[in-house]
Amino acid sequence: MKQWRKLTCIAAMAMVLVIGFVGIAGSQAGKNTGMLNPNLAGEKELLALPHLDAKLVKEILNKRPFLSMAAFHAFLSDSLGKEQTAELYAKLFVPINLNTATEEEILLIPGVGKRIAHEFEEYRPYRGLAQFRREIGKYVDEKEVARLEQYVFVPINLNTASDADILSIPGVGSKMLHEFKEYRPYKSLEQFRRQIGKYVDKKELTRLETYITLE
Repeated sequence: MKQWRKLTCIAAMAMVLVIGFVGIAGSQAGKNTGMLNPNLAGEKELLALPHLDAKLVKEILNKRPFLSMAAFHAFLSDSLGKEQTAELYAKLFVPINLNTATEEEILLIPGVGKRIAHEFEEYRPYRGLAQFRREIGKYVDEKEVARLEQYVFVPINLNTASDADILSIPGVGSKMLHEFKEYRPYKSLEQFRRQIGKYVDKKELTRLETYITLE
């Protein structure tokens, strides 16, 4: 009886570990520990950041969404210098697609040099954030991997993504999760635009589309 209870306990613990691992592996956008997204941050949040004055914040609000970090950087470069943007990007960043980001975009991540940028590209295509953590974890410690993953994402497959995958998309909550799943299976991105366009405006629809795929 004691042996049976011991085996049952071990099996239960193993199940908890597996569930935990699946939950972590399923997240396709990096866990955020304080990074703001310029497409979602409020006016007060933006004004509290270094080098952003009222005029620049107003322009950000009017011009968003920025569909790539390259576009956001090009916009800011007209007003801020290299050192200023580097300081700002420690707190404000448009997440980059791990599979398509250029080296220039990767190098915008604070603390990332050409060596790590090369490793980002080396392991493409990424199927999920678990792969990113495993591969980049060969070169930096766990704390640094956690910091870096705030800046990146892997597009989710609309038809197979888990709830955790969908909810990892910045700005997506339980209501939009329901709508994403409601219209499965999606046959085309045009269907996604038509159905989800019932709930959000064109700008938001365009932003959401950067995080998805049908592959």
